[in-house]
Amino acid sequence: MKTFTLGLTAAAALALAACSQNAQEQTEQAADAVAADTEATTRNAVNDVDAASDRALGSAERSMDNAGDRIENGARKAGDSISNGADAAADATGNALTRAGNAIRD
Repeated sequence: MKTFTLGLTAAAALALAACSQNAQEQTEQAADAVAADTEATTRNAVNDVDAASDRALGSAERSMDNAGDRIENGARKAGDSISNGADAAADATGNALTRAGNAIRD
């Protein structure tokens, strides 16, 4: 009976050791799969953030370009208005002097 119990215990220990090795391998494979999934998810998240940053910076750049264009156009229009006003004032002054000269001559 002692031999039988000892044999049964030895068989159970071998089965448990084999099962334990199998469990260790499966755990290792599961850990590798989780690590690979985590790496892929992180890489995708980084790519998404990079793409969003690029879009945001591109949008900001376009906004700044548009604002610069509007400022330039406004400055050009203001300059044109000032120039036209100065020309009109010079013409009016010239006409007034001409009339004054004619009045003195008469």
